[in-house]
Amino acid sequence: MAISTLEFAYVRDFAKRSAAIVIDPGKEYFIESRLAPLIHSQGCKNLGELIALMQKSPASSALHSKTIDALTTNETFFFRDFQPFEALRKTIIPRLLEQRAHLRKLTIWSAACSTGQEPYTLAMLLRENFPQLAQWNVSILATDLSPTVLAQARTGSYNQFEVNRGLPAPLLFKYFQKQGDRWIVKDELKQGIEFRAMNLIEPWPIFPPFDIVLIRNVMIYFDVPTKQAILKKIRACLQPQGSLFLGTAETTLNLDPAWAAVSHGNTTVYQHVATAAKP
Repeated sequence: MAISTLEFAYVRDFAKRSAAIVIDPGKEYFIESRLAPLIHSQGCKNLGELIALMQKSPASSALHSKTIDALTTNETFFFRDFQPFEALRKTIIPRLLEQRAHLRKLTIWSAACSTGQEPYTLAMLLRENFPQLAQWNVSILATDLSPTVLAQARTGSYNQFEVNRGLPAPLLFKYFQKQGDRWIVKDELKQGIEFRAMNLIEPWPIFPPFDIVLIRNVMIYFDVPTKQAILKKIRACLQPQGSLFLGTAETTLNLDPAWAAVSHGNTTVYQHVATAAKP
């Protein structure tokens, strides 16, 4: 049963209101395919019944949470895009080692971390390339809207396909252990990583000032005012000399003039304009 015009409008508004997800006109197929698994799991006969149940349910219901979960794209893999991690390894982390040497503290935020591959990638990068950080206070905050992906991230449990995507074999055998048909992140790699539920369009908690923020491949789903609001909030919780990483198809251009784009090899990193202008 195809989604009706009114049902499509309701789900579009629900997605925008709840998670700032913009579903363009003409994408009825997207909603139909994403919500199809929920029809039977919720005891409904068709999509119309499911949407009617959503309309009757309170905003904080488990069904609403599961619906947002289904509408959210959680594509991720280890060392995704590779070049940002090379920029971290070659220039950004070494620079921070000098700048923060008196405090010996490093704070990183992996926003929209999905199933956890990005924060675990960061932890492996730091351990493999900067052993001196073992004597520092290093913290990685990993947040996501979806309780489902956060549960997997906290467990650090991945199937063979997931570990084959971007994870070099030596790191797999060093930082993961095999349990049945799953690979589980070893406890040592989990140290210093905090996974926390967070909706980027709701009020933010008070964060410590971050040295590095990665919010990659998520703002492409938001409208311009939402992007601008998020970029402004990130500026407020980023160290003056901190670095912001966006996805390869994302930019601050024409959104927030307080950001400056700085090239690090094949990667563009964003910094406060005043800091980036310094020689």
